[in-house]
Amino acid sequence: MATSALPAALSPEHLTDVLRRAGVLDAGRVSHAEAETSRDTLVSRIVRARLAYDGASDQAPDRLFLKTARAGGPLVGVNLGRKEVEFYDRVAGAMPAGLVPRCFEAAWEPEAKAWHLLLEDLGESHVIVNEWPLPPTVEQCERIVETYARFHGFWWNDARLGTSIGTFLDVDQFDVFLRELPERLARFADRLGDRFSSDRRRLYERFIASAPRLLARYRTHRDLTVVSGDAHVWNLLYPREPSSSDVRLIDWSGWRIDTATDDLAYMMALHWYPERRRRLEQPLLDHYHAALVAHGVRGYDRAALWEDYRASVLWQLTTPVWQADHNLTPVIWWSHLERICLAVDDLGCRDLLD
Repeated sequence: MATSALPAALSPEHLTDVLRRAGVLDAGRVSHAEAETSRDTLVSRIVRARLAYDGASDQAPDRLFLKTARAGGPLVGVNLGRKEVEFYDRVAGAMPAGLVPRCFEAAWEPEAKAWHLLLEDLGESHVIVNEWPLPPTVEQCERIVETYARFHGFWWNDARLGTSIGTFLDVDQFDVFLRELPERLARFADRLGDRFSSDRRRLYERFIASAPRLLARYRTHRDLTVVSGDAHVWNLLYPREPSSSDVRLIDWSGWRIDTATDDLAYMMALHWYPERRRRLEQPLLDHYHAALVAHGVRGYDRAALWEDYRASVLWQLTTPVWQADHNLTPVIWWSHLERICLAVDDLGCRDLLD
């Protein structure tokens, strides 16, 4: 990609200004930026850019990672970019270093609905944990849940939740969600026809009928935290150094305030087939709870974690329905439907329904 074809966010002038404001370019200027790689993901375009300088100090980064809107794609109009910009603008800066990549600029233009992120490039030190859909090893899973425990523990019952950090959903927002859910389910069932069994249709109908009662847990605002909302294991960067525990969490377009177990259920119940989940689920929940306590969470015992986890598994029933309704490929949501329904049955989650 020629320099002239680079997005405006990667112009030498703009980068010079951004890096000066970030305190990593105290002298000199960016003289050149060149895209080493550029590709589209499901919802975004990402560019890994190499920088050259005139007179810069050693602390100036030699690479940056640009994430911006993808032209076209199935989720145009959902404003996922705005959510991720909000995360890096408000949430990430208030956290300890080492949980997410450093962000040098998070920009959102309301009128154009344009956005971009300029992040530190961790390609030399980190890698995607495995090629999708191959799951991580047990040791990798332990380090991943430790990282989520550290992240969740930092925001656990934080006084800023619902004020300067995110918002609590109110009654009107719940009403909209509960009103739309049966409509989405009807479209989902019509699309699948007899591939959506009558037993599973009844499961979803029972879940929808019980949803107002299940939401009572959220309305207490007790033992809530910031969650990723999209916590599959390919939404993180794993250290190349085998002895390192420096896992970095990425992709924050779905973040919200909720129960921490939503991320765990998304990672395991939604994405793992029964044999693996049955073998690893309880040990990893034990490992996560121990790490949560180690990071300062009190008054939340293992039984409470299990209760929340089972409820979170039920809420994950909505994920394949939402994905299909937003025209994601069945390669993604069909397997999610199969796995989450099997998890609901394995974990006795139907017992939580009226």
